[in-house]
Amino acid sequence: MTKKKKKSRSNIVRALSFSSQIAFTIAACIFIGVFSGKLLDSLLGTSPWLLLILSLLGMAAAFRAIFALGKRNGDK
Repeated sequence: MTKKKKKSRSNIVRALSFSSQIAFTIAACIFIGVFSGKLLDSLLGTSPWLLLILSLLGMAAAFRAIFALGKRNGDK
C-alpha cells in the first residue's frame, strides 16, 4: 500500500470513530435524561413533568458534549 492510501484509510477510520462517538454521546445523554425522569416521576407521582424537564436537560447535555468533542477534536 502506498502512503497516500494508508493516510486516506486512516482518515476514514478516524472520521468513523468520531461519528460513532457523537452518536453514542447523544443517545447516552438523552437516555439518561429519559430514564431518570421516568424513574423520578414514578417515585414522586409528578408524571410527566420530570420526564419532560430531564429529557430537555439530557438534550442540552448532549449538545454541550458534542460541542466539547468538536472543540477537542478541532484542536488536534
